[in-house]
Amino acid sequence: MKANWPAAFKHVLESEGGYVNDPNDNGGETNFGVTKKAWNEYLGRPIKDGEMRALTVEMVAPFYKIKYWNKCNCDDLPSGLDYAVFDFAVNAGPGRATKFLQRAVGAVDDGVIGPNTLATVAKTDPKRALDHFSALKSTFYNGLVERDPTQQRFIKGWLNRVAAVQIYAETMLT
Repeated sequence: MKANWPAAFKHVLESEGGYVNDPNDNGGETNFGVTKKAWNEYLGRPIKDGEMRALTVEMVAPFYKIKYWNKCNCDDLPSGLDYAVFDFAVNAGPGRATKFLQRAVGAVDDGVIGPNTLATVAKTDPKRALDHFSALKSTFYNGLVERDPTQQRFIKGWLNRVAAVQIYAETMLT
């Protein structure tokens, strides 16, 4: 829903935190959840030393809106589900978030939230869709660790985030 963007953005930033440059994190140098690679692509130029650390909330808001919220058509999703899809898009990519939403509601998982997906979403109980979506996310994160045991140190945080997003998204359901 269009009205949910500010709250969804605020909650994603709370989950993402501030500046980190953990050599064990596959995301690399990150600030407010924005990776150096993604910021480079967004700006269309190489990132200078210190630039990632200097990012502000105001700078990254349009990035998040364009690359994740709009890309997943969150304005057209039911309240609560919009936030959950947006949050997962930020964490795992908009294509994966879109496909997981489609699987959660029984739509064809082609990675495009178009009229067919939106019609299927509209016919699906939002709580059921949210529950299934969260289950798919948990399975995904556990699979990451199975494929790459070096990521084990992140599993608790990922699964806690799934649970926290579920709880907040449920308060938004209409």
